[in-house]
Amino acid sequence: MADPTIEAARDILSDSLDEMRKAVDGCSADELNRRPVGDDTNGLAVLATHALGSSRSWLSLATGAPLPDRDRDAEFLVVVEDPELFLANFDANAAECRALLESDRPFEPGRVGTAPWLADSPDEPVTAAWALLHALEHLREHVGHAQLTRQAL
Repeated sequence: MADPTIEAARDILSDSLDEMRKAVDGCSADELNRRPVGDDTNGLAVLATHALGSSRSWLSLATGAPLPDRDRDAEFLVVVEDPELFLANFDANAAECRALLESDRPFEPGRVGTAPWLADSPDEPVTAAWALLHALEHLREHVGHAQLTRQAL
């Protein structure tokens, strides 16, 4: 029997990735890059790029997979020139996130790791359970941001 926690996480992840994809689908480069409520906010491209980068990192930590190379700061500087290429990259990154929850590795909620991408606490211990829940809630938060940004466009 599959782990019910991972099955639930897989469903929530899939729904969230689908909703994020809907928020960016069909947008022009200008729409993906635009910050509709001011320069101190993020456009759709930044929201999607950061959400996927973060999700992949936290899901890797949660599942015991190797941590991806990640430049968190660069996620907030992304500028789209080709919307089709952006969507292709989005789909590839979303597939990588989904694959992390399809692994045959058993989920060990008490396993401890660290999140080196956290500037303030890269060596702080984090459990796999916390990493999994944080991956899902953080992604969902940015899905909401993306949906509101799309409506503002």
